[in-house]
Amino acid sequence: MPVTLTIRDENMTGETLHESLIEFPKETITVRELIRSRVYQEVQDHNVQTPETFRGLIQPTESEQTLNGFRMKKKRQIDWKPQFEKAIEAFERNQILILVDDRQVESADETITLTPSTNIAFLRLALLVGG
Repeated sequence: MPVTLTIRDENMTGETLHESLIEFPKETITVRELIRSRVYQEVQDHNVQTPETFRGLIQPTESEQTLNGFRMKKKRQIDWKPQFEKAIEAFERNQILILVDDRQVESADETITLTPSTNIAFLRLALLVGG
């Protein structure tokens, strides 16, 4: 049975920065499937609308970070597969944290059971640059 959830991007204080609806074809998925569904949907949305700014989890190549996303140097289609691979790599390096019902998931292979009330939040950690 499909489950539609609101996926949120939050900052470290719990403030919602962005949210989107994603439909999952089944109730039990892995964290890897969660990331893939999210990345695929946001890339598809961008490719249909082709706005100047990409609002997604991973910065596309040939873009620059802005306050509200990533500004594309020129309007173009984005390939979801490299975005997904970068997202998995960032998750495995703990640059992206995922909270499911306020519990941090640890592994891309961890199984999640989705219900209409499941809360999912993504937190991107900023790398500190020293001088």
